[in-house]
Amino acid sequence: MPQPVIPISAFDSDILRNAFIRSVIEDNVPEHRWRELASDFIRDLTSSEDVDAELLEWIVRK
Repeated sequence: MPQPVIPISAFDSDILRNAFIRSVIEDNVPEHRWRELASDFIRDLTSSEDVDAELLEWIVRK
């Protein structure tokens, strides 16, 4: 049975996206690895293996 997705506040989402963008720029992460990186950020924040697909897409959008 899958675990429920843990809600993330708008404030935390914004911080998460800014951290992701900064990481992509500073580490020169290629675009094909963005979803993996963003998923790792989400998992670290929520301590859950489940990743909200809409949040993931919002974080990696250009």
